[in-house]
Amino acid sequence: MQALIQRLKELYPIAECTLDYREDYRLLFNTRLAAQCTDARVNIVAEELYTVFPTLEAIANADAAEMETIVRPCGFYHNKARDLIEGSRVLLRDYNGRVPDTMEALLRIPGIGRKTANLVLGELYGKPAVVTDTHCIRLSNRLGLCNTKDPVKVEYILRDLIPPEEQLHFCHRLVAHGRAVCKARAPDCGACGIREFCAYPDEV
Repeated sequence: MQALIQRLKELYPIAECTLDYREDYRLLFNTRLAAQCTDARVNIVAEELYTVFPTLEAIANADAAEMETIVRPCGFYHNKARDLIEGSRVLLRDYNGRVPDTMEALLRIPGIGRKTANLVLGELYGKPAVVTDTHCIRLSNRLGLCNTKDPVKVEYILRDLIPPEEQLHFCHRLVAHGRAVCKARAPDCGACGIREFCAYPDEV
């Protein structure tokens, strides 16, 4: 496992979140918007979103129809708009307008699941965090690290395999590799820098 971690470090020395944010709540909400949507698109939508609604209070008091129009390009816009508005109200009412730093508290916020909570805990608070997005799940299976597509099961398996201080960066690097080389529909096995660790080399 350590050899794989080291190889990924060499291939992707910069391992970071690709969602843009300046405020803690913006990371939380941008991650919610990113469900079934690319980070690049979310970053474009978020720029307009926070221009129209520049504060947490503005989002909490937003007109739902206007919010839906803005976040529509991210897909599932009814649910996402509702979650952003309700989530803002919860943050203001229960957490003094700050994003909480525990899994239990984060899961009480509308629309927030373990994947988003882990990203927030790792990015904002430097806590051990396994972010099981689609790339992470797919590549973890392809590398033979697990044999399940259940995100919670993958999370706990990787927690046992990866040192706490490496977990978040490892997941970011798997995402980078999934986007650049090991694509879901057409993995470029010939260009793969971690091919020796793969359980299914050359098998699409």
